[in-house]
Amino acid sequence: MVGKLVVLLGLCAFLAPASAGSSSELLDVLGVLVDALYEYFDEGTEMPTEGEPEDYDWLYEFLETEDECDPNPCLNNGKCEVKGDSFKCTCPEPFTGKKCQKVRNYCKRVNCGRGECVITSVAPYYECKCKAPFQPPTCRKGAACKENPCLNGGTCIKGRTRSRFTCVCPTNYTGKFCQVGPDDCFKGDGSYDGFVSETEDGVECLPWNSHLLLEKLDEDISMSQDEATLREHNYCRNPDKDVRPWCFVKLKGKLNWNHCNVTQCPGSDDITVPPPPTDDPSDPASPTDAVTTEFTTCGMPEPSEVVARIYGGRKSIPGAHPWQVSLQTRPNGSNEEFEHMCGAALIHPCWALTAAHCISPHESWRVLLGSVNLHRDEWTRQAVDVEEAIVHENYTETSEALYNDIALLKLKPVDGRCARETRFVKTVCLPEEPFTDGTQCSISGWGATPDSSFSKQLLDAQVLLIPQWRCAYNSSYGNKLDQSMLCAGRLRGGVDSCQGDSGGPLVCEKDGKHFVYGVVSWGDRCGVKNKPGIYARVTEFTDWIKANIQAA
Repeated sequence: MVGKLVVLLGLCAFLAPASAGSSSELLDVLGVLVDALYEYFDEGTEMPTEGEPEDYDWLYEFLETEDECDPNPCLNNGKCEVKGDSFKCTCPEPFTGKKCQKVRNYCKRVNCGRGECVITSVAPYYECKCKAPFQPPTCRKGAACKENPCLNGGTCIKGRTRSRFTCVCPTNYTGKFCQVGPDDCFKGDGSYDGFVSETEDGVECLPWNSHLLLEKLDEDISMSQDEATLREHNYCRNPDKDVRPWCFVKLKGKLNWNHCNVTQCPGSDDITVPPPPTDDPSDPASPTDAVTTEFTTCGMPEPSEVVARIYGGRKSIPGAHPWQVSLQTRPNGSNEEFEHMCGAALIHPCWALTAAHCISPHESWRVLLGSVNLHRDEWTRQAVDVEEAIVHENYTETSEALYNDIALLKLKPVDGRCARETRFVKTVCLPEEPFTDGTQCSISGWGATPDSSFSKQLLDAQVLLIPQWRCAYNSSYGNKLDQSMLCAGRLRGGVDSCQGDSGGPLVCEKDGKHFVYGVVSWGDRCGVKNKPGIYARVTEFTDWIKANIQAA
């Protein structure tokens, strides 16, 4: 107890100059202190053993704490208040949820007749958006052509009933209401700000502020304030940089989406696949040129600006982890469907990095690139066969640990090309130097969740690099670790990689570039206190990786 008091008094004196600054400045000072402690113990000072009075577990856990309100986790202008080791958001109407990411369903008991109930930002926080010719506020009475719904000089023609009408549009104007003009088109990058509000199948788009859409928002993500303008209409848009505009629709009472009936602007750059390479080295599309032209940089993702469409109630973020690979297997000589087995990371157009324990000699392998949902046939996906797996020659599996748990996957080229670079498929960089302990890095994969053995959706989380000496405590992994491994996670448990994530990347960022610093290897269960995940330390294998790629 005296030892704790002495250390805390020292901390108070050390941190006093920073106490008047922001919480981020305080964390910077704490970081300096952590580095000093690490250097002190790295110089040979013997670490105390568990149970002795000098056990500093409590201090490490203290230094691991963060200001939960900096940066503000509350969305939609919510106000954050620290509550113990967590936070509480006070949400403005109509928002609710832990992070103000949800919208109260004010439409729950509202019947909008032939219209759609939408959420608004002013009381009573809802209104009925009527489909013409039905009239507000209840959208139950129709009066075709009583008020001309046709735009741009269109003529309204009554149908056989009070609710049916047709707009006869002037030359060069189209759409149900003649709202689409001759210059209404989307650009080569897929951007669009026109007035088309129907899908390719002729289904009318939902308003972006429809309660059906907003009530399905995921637990931890929401449209940002920059996308608020999307909520006041039902025109097609492209908020996540798809190849063309799209919108949400209601099919059989359920939320879905589809691309829109919009033409591409004449003369705009088409989004096309590069031509296949040839065997002629002088050809600009030869294999070597094709690779160097596409993969000129590594570790530079281009994630979507907003969440993508809803797949089964959960969102994916295309492009956030473009090096993420799903390693899939099936028995040799079988025609069975490939199934996800492990993760991997694309480090070269024709090479991926994974864990040695993922490799079985009795399996055929392929990799999926550019995928976020393994249960959907996504247009961003690339499937490439694995030509060869190279397991590290010193890989050893014991009952307690996995040593040198790393392997390379040589992808099989087709017409001289393996992976094709897109916004959703990119390489991650190999590390050039060690990252300091305490660095926050990310893990990603389709591994086990509390609800299922595997996740169909690509998930990610943030973890901390933990000092090797701390993971060597008897309360953690004792003497099981060697230099081929690193330790990352949270000592208090909760955030961790799990079964199915094996072989996937632990990625750390520096100066805007992302480096694969670890490969998911093993651990004692998932998310258990004092049992963070163990990863193959990539810096120990960079020479081996480069030598095998060059020798192939």
